[in-house]
Amino acid sequence: MEKLINISELSKSLNLINLKSRKPSNHIIRYWEKEFREIKPIIYKKRRYYSKKNIELIKLIKFLLKDKGMTIKGVKKILKSNVNSLDVYNSNSLKAVYLKEKVANKSKIILEKIRKLKRHGKKNTY
Repeated sequence: MEKLINISELSKSLNLINLKSRKPSNHIIRYWEKEFREIKPIIYKKRRYYSKKNIELIKLIKFLLKDKGMTIKGVKKILKSNVNSLDVYNSNSLKAVYLKEKVANKSKIILEKIRKLKRHGKKNTY
């Protein structure tokens, strides 16, 4: 069974957090749901849950809007033209830039975990 995450977890993972209150900015994701029909959360007991496919789509939308400074209209055009079918090996393609950033972020997380292990040593788990 696929793991689903709720809207607050998704907001936190995307770093969509109100700087003053330190609470997740869930309204941004709800707004994107209205603008981008491709985002289809599972609604259970009035709560939104997102699949891996939805999460990847929302990450791509955030990347294009926030990091690349595109407009909603521009992102809609890209999604309609199916950016995922673009040549990933073309180093100038949006998909390639997105994937490079994704790999860089995962690398940072792994390096930080390695540094923590080196500082604190491996804890006994028995």
